[in-house]
Amino acid sequence: MSESRKPIGFYTATALVIANMVGTGVFTSLGYQVFDTKTVFALLMLWIVGGIIAFCGAVSYSELGAAMPRSGGEYHYLSKIYHPAVGFLSGWVSALAGFGAPIALAAMALGGYTHKVFPDLNEMYVGALVVILITLVHSFDTSKGASFQRIFTGIKVLLIIIFIGCGLFMGDHQSITIMPVEGSWKEIFSGAFAVSLIYVSYAYSGWNASAYVAGEIENPQRTLPRSLLQGTFFVMILYVLLNLVFLMTTTIPEIMGQKEVGFFAANHIFGTTGGNIMSMVISLLLISTISSMVLAGPRVTQMIGEDLPAIKFLAITNKKKVPYVAIIVQSAIALVLIFTSKFDTVLTYLGFTLSLFTTLTVIGLFVLRFTQPNLERPYKTWGYPVTPIIFIALNIWVMYFLIHNKPMIAAYGFGTIVVGLVVYYIGQAIAPSKK
Repeated sequence: MSESRKPIGFYTATALVIANMVGTGVFTSLGYQVFDTKTVFALLMLWIVGGIIAFCGAVSYSELGAAMPRSGGEYHYLSKIYHPAVGFLSGWVSALAGFGAPIALAAMALGGYTHKVFPDLNEMYVGALVVILITLVHSFDTSKGASFQRIFTGIKVLLIIIFIGCGLFMGDHQSITIMPVEGSWKEIFSGAFAVSLIYVSYAYSGWNASAYVAGEIENPQRTLPRSLLQGTFFVMILYVLLNLVFLMTTTIPEIMGQKEVGFFAANHIFGTTGGNIMSMVISLLLISTISSMVLAGPRVTQMIGEDLPAIKFLAITNKKKVPYVAIIVQSAIALVLIFTSKFDTVLTYLGFTLSLFTTLTVIGLFVLRFTQPNLERPYKTWGYPVTPIIFIALNIWVMYFLIHNKPMIAAYGFGTIVVGLVVYYIGQAIAPSKK
């Protein structure tokens, strides 16, 4: 495919980053954060710190993506920097946890918001139907899928901005302060704050989305870094303002343990009827989130199929080079999870497993600078080495407290990796016999 004919330009790549981030996490996770973090200042700092982590990750990934512009994201980077087995493990986690599970969570949240308005509708069936329809859209033509992505992302961002504006200037507001109060700083440096950052990290996951389709991006050395940086910064502003609106319009006891935070906020802002309408709007926004992951995720699985002969069927494409087998497999995983998983447990598990491999990837930035100092780097990490060190240090801090406070969830994450390692070496052992 020639450079001029590549289907993904800057706006689509940026839309992919924004759409991957803005969705399930920001509309659901606040209800779980308020169990242990009570002050408004600390709750907003969660989203600011999460944005800093994502931004530092984005500038680090920009260098890796510009220097190694092939689709696959962490799978490609870790295979080249460390060993193919490490790359496979990241791809394995991406296929099972990084994309399949978030698609399921977004579909579950969509079903939950729809169920609030139409109680007779089964939320699992609603979510599953949306996944199936979006899978069909993306299984035939990348260009049409890209157009679908741009349109829905534009609608999503516009409606969120309207929601924020209405929340700031309409409805009954709680008496809150965004300034530090007694106990705020203690909360920020607590283990509970670190564990809550797992939810926030999941909400920000997607800041590296355009790296997964680098091979299909026009002028990736320039376009990829711009899409990652501008998309991440824009979303951080949206997240802080959106959570401020949630906290201004609802009470902590009301949303505690609830995943449909936007539904409760919308009812306070617009009244019951208007709240129901906004809940359906949020459901539509989640369609963009599902779409972006259905578009990006299979490119990782496709690369694994190309590199590991034992599962080469995953690399099968149609006449328009769309990896439709990988898309179908990923969506099948999502459908299974929709009917079998518990929302908050999977949310924490996802945040932990994804943090493991993004941290290892950013550490790889230092490794690559040492092992390949002469590698052409069209973009170099802004703020190096401070920005990647901030990303690594904060992620290690978060993972340490999660292992300490929720060891079973960490065990699930490590178990996924062990199973993936077994699959990799079985595949390596089988492949020579088929030559």
